[in-house]
Amino acid sequence: MILTIRHETRYDYSTPLAYTIQQLHLTPRIEPQQRALSWQINTPGQCHPYTDAYGNLSHMLTINGKHQALSLVVQGVVETIYPYQGRLNLIETLSPLLFTMPTRLTEPDPAIVELAAASLPERGTPAATGHLLLLAESIAGKVAYESGATEVTTTASAALALGRGVCQDHAHLYLACCHAWGIPARYVSGYIDPGTSGHAASHAWVDAWVVDSDFAGWVSIDVTHARLMTDAYCRLAIGRDYDSAAPVRGVRQGGGKESMSVDVQIVPS
Repeated sequence: MILTIRHETRYDYSTPLAYTIQQLHLTPRIEPQQRALSWQINTPGQCHPYTDAYGNLSHMLTINGKHQALSLVVQGVVETIYPYQGRLNLIETLSPLLFTMPTRLTEPDPAIVELAAASLPERGTPAATGHLLLLAESIAGKVAYESGATEVTTTASAALALGRGVCQDHAHLYLACCHAWGIPARYVSGYIDPGTSGHAASHAWVDAWVVDSDFAGWVSIDVTHARLMTDAYCRLAIGRDYDSAAPVRGVRQGGGKESMSVDVQIVPS
């Protein structure tokens, strides 16, 4: 599939800022099932490229001097290949065990442990694809998708207790369940051709470590839609949770009240 993508993030402030620094994960990862045919990032200030500890193609943006608005625009064309059963045939430099430790956002509580026990095999038993999809279905049923119901700081346990959330909450809850069982799982940020789903084109999902009779490795799962990743997805970054894989994350000096708008357009062909 060919995905033509344009993503603009705009920040407006009530008073001028003196300084902005942001970490950007806005470039498609280099992986066997996808390649960027063209890609560009347009930002003000100084934008320095680097590769982070997870292998994500990243940029560090710094803006010095007074400014009261900020616009980040990325656009390009990405070719994707359908991954059989959501399987990622990656050459990994990081141990999967890195992705078994909980974070502040994915710390399991008793309710999460109960949720995991209902879908996953006994602790210490490898999970098959069927178990992992069953967990996704359970989470999607427990936490209804509702835009604006949570914040980026909302934990997995809080989203489960609320019973409402967005894709990042579904991903965090999935990670929390897997980590409680010792199953490697990691956060993925990127884009999805939304089709008729009505969910945002900027998306979050998970990779989980599966052991099937004919495959052992990472399988990519869209928890919000309770399905395996297809060629309708473009992967930007992986990490232990939102904090390490967010498309845009940073700090500022000054600015007063902040308002943000995001516009993502994806045209498949």
